[in-house]
Amino acid sequence: MTARVSARPVPARPSLGGTTPAISDPLARIAVIAFEDVSPFHLSVPCLVFEPRDRPGLPDFELRVCAAEPGPLRSRAGFDIGTRHGLKSLDWADTVIVPSWRDADEAPPPALLKALRRAHGRGARIVGLCLGAYVVAAAGLLDGRRATTHWHWSEHFAARFPRVALQPDVLYVDDGRITTSAGTAAALDCCLHLLRRVHGAEAANRVARRLVLAPHRQGGQAQYIEHPLPASPQDDRLAGVLDWALAHLDRPLSLDALAERALMSRRTFTRRFRDSTGTTVGQWLAGQRLARAQRLLETTELGLDAIAAQTGFGSAVSLRQHFAGQLGTSPSAYRRGFRG
Repeated sequence: MTARVSARPVPARPSLGGTTPAISDPLARIAVIAFEDVSPFHLSVPCLVFEPRDRPGLPDFELRVCAAEPGPLRSRAGFDIGTRHGLKSLDWADTVIVPSWRDADEAPPPALLKALRRAHGRGARIVGLCLGAYVVAAAGLLDGRRATTHWHWSEHFAARFPRVALQPDVLYVDDGRITTSAGTAAALDCCLHLLRRVHGAEAANRVARRLVLAPHRQGGQAQYIEHPLPASPQDDRLAGVLDWALAHLDRPLSLDALAERALMSRRTFTRRFRDSTGTTVGQWLAGQRLARAQRLLETTELGLDAIAAQTGFGSAVSLRQHFAGQLGTSPSAYRRGFRG
C-alpha cells in the first residue's frame, strides 16, 4: 500500500481565539518534542530536514525543539540537551513531530498527551516517527486511523492499541493530518515526504541531495530490506540496471528486458530486486516515473502529453490516472498548487 497524499496547498484555518495562530502553511512552524533519554539521532532527523535555512530555492522553516519534561534533558548518548521551549510551543506550531519514545512500555506524560490533543484539535499536523507513534496513539489520535511504527515493535503496538489500523511493513503512512513512520532511515523518508507534499519534489530533492539521501522512497515500500553480504557481482549488475532505468524512464522497461540487461533470469532478477529495494519492479518504476513527472510539472512549462512521454506513462490519460490514484489530485491541479 502506498501512502496517499494530496498535493494541494492546505487552506488557512481560522484561529480559535487568543494568540493561537491560524494554520496556512503546515510546515512554516515546526515543534519537535525532546524528552529524557531521547536518542540523539531520532531527535536530529526532523531538525536536519527542516532546519531553518536561507538558501535560494529552498523553503524556510521556524523550528523549535520543545522539552516534554523539565530540563536539562539527558540524551541516550549521555550528553544533556537544553532548550528554551516547552509544551506551550505546541500551541504555536503548524506541525508537531514526536521523533521517537524512550520505552514502548512506558506511558507518556499526561501533559504531553494533552498538548498533542490540543494541537491536533486546532488543526496542526501531528507526526509520530518510529516509536513516536506510541505517543500519538496514547493520545488517542490514531484510533480508527491507519498508522505504522518500527517493524520490531509491530506486534506489541497492535496488542496495546487494537483500535489503530496498523500497517506493519511500510515505511510511512500519511493519513490526513496524522503521519507516522517506521524507524531510523524511514523517519528521514517520512520527513522528506512531508516536505515534498507541501513544497514539491524539487525542494525535497535538493534537501535530499544535501543530506546525501535517496530523493524518494514511497511510503508503501517494505520496512525490512535484505542486503546479502558480501555483495556479489550480480548486485553490482542490478545497481547498474537501476541507474540505467532511471536515465531511460521514457522507454517501456519491461521486467524481461531489465532482467536480460542484468544478465539474470526473470526469477532471479525479481528476487534480487525485491531484496534490494523492498518493492516490485512495477511499483518501483511507477514511483520513479511519478516523482519525475512531479518535478517536470514544477520546473517546466511542458504539456501533459510531453511529460507523459518523457516519464514513460505514454499518455496524458495514464498520467492523470496515476496522479489520481497515488496523490489524490490531477497533474494540472498539482502544477497550479506549486505555481502559487
